[in-house]
Amino acid sequence: MPCSEKRAKLLLARGRARVHRVVPFVIRLIDRHVESCASQALRLKLDPGSRITGMALVRDTEIIVPATGEIQRGAAVLNLFELVHRGRQISETLTARRAMRRRRRGNLRYRAPRFLNRSRPAGWLAPSLQHRIDSTLAWVRRIQRWAPVTALSSELVRFDMQALENPEIRGIDYQQGTLAGYEAREYLLEKWGRQCAYCDTAGTPLQIEHIHAKARGGSNRVSNLTLACGACNRAKGASPVEVFLAKDSRRLARILARAKRPLKDAAAVNATRWVLSNVLKATGLPVELASGGRTKFNRMTLGLPKTHALDAVCVGEISFVTAWQKPTAQAKCTGRGSYQRTRLNRFGFPRGYLTREKQHFGFQTGDLVRASVPAGKKAGSYSGRVAVRASGSFNIQGAGGAVQGIAHRYCRLVQRSDGYAYSRIATSGRIAGAGTASRSALSLPAMNGGVSRAI
Repeated sequence: MPCSEKRAKLLLARGRARVHRVVPFVIRLIDRHVESCASQALRLKLDPGSRITGMALVRDTEIIVPATGEIQRGAAVLNLFELVHRGRQISETLTARRAMRRRRRGNLRYRAPRFLNRSRPAGWLAPSLQHRIDSTLAWVRRIQRWAPVTALSSELVRFDMQALENPEIRGIDYQQGTLAGYEAREYLLEKWGRQCAYCDTAGTPLQIEHIHAKARGGSNRVSNLTLACGACNRAKGASPVEVFLAKDSRRLARILARAKRPLKDAAAVNATRWVLSNVLKATGLPVELASGGRTKFNRMTLGLPKTHALDAVCVGEISFVTAWQKPTAQAKCTGRGSYQRTRLNRFGFPRGYLTREKQHFGFQTGDLVRASVPAGKKAGSYSGRVAVRASGSFNIQGAGGAVQGIAHRYCRLVQRSDGYAYSRIATSGRIAGAGTASRSALSLPAMNGGVSRAI
């Protein structure tokens, strides 16, 4: 079970526990067995996102309202996490590799044309989308090893307003009633950043506006719709957008480009939501699925700030939240290296060769290290992720930025690279520290309970 930093320090000082992991800080009890320990049931909540997935480890609590005798379900927050995906990086890397390969093979005129010769299994996802599933599931299993998680909660769909009013609604009935037009408005709010496309005004009532006016043959397709404040909508009227923005060519080009741009983040979440729910159910734990509308309602009702981790706290049925003022541990996916053996020039041909060895002087890129330089221009103490070189002159990326030219003999290993870069985010959303390896780097309470691990 989770415990405070003070209790974790006492357990370590008395020799009753040992450090299992530094970042996130995890201890393991060594003076008892699982059979002699008692723990409370914990719930892991997830708010899946395209770029960042929020996670919250909570303890379910219940209270009885004296006036009505109703039982209200709440949550005591123990830990907050944010998992930063690298799906966009994977997609761009694969696109560049495909372009380079096509350029090289274009010179081989004798090569027989091949296309559509690779079959894909049922349920196949693009690597950038599969990465989001794999990394989320990896952290779910990791937290399961550290804490007695007995249930999961995850956000599945954005909203379903009509189902709240009419649980029997089916099929074409969705197109008749209160939801008609609501989906398009929410889509436009997300696509245009909840601000006027013509003057960037935010926080005011916005109106749906036709880029090419219907009076001039414009359609109602969503690619022809944007958002405008009342003043801009009246000023533009039925005039062509090229005339209305004749003196602002940069804004005109930006609006025309964004009008045809799909909502990639929402598409990524929609493509993976059912796959993620299925892999969560495969863990064998009971899974609670809820809508994004309920999450937003809970957050607004409880008065919590808008963060990915606190959105995860508000997933599902919940009436109150306690102890949520905690820093958030952020884990950014960085990968474990590259298979690329060369650098490429702008034509896609090799430019030099990279060493096949990842480790140099006992270190590899991504390791958490602490360096103490006794004298010289770089005198001082540094801690963070290291970037190694065969020459022995390392770079260290810490909270204060990157420090270059640190000799390997001054570095001491704190934790091996596991494919993630860690930092701490304060409740307000400001990053307080990045990659530090000290015991209080993430300000996470320690967890203990028999031989089970603990954060």
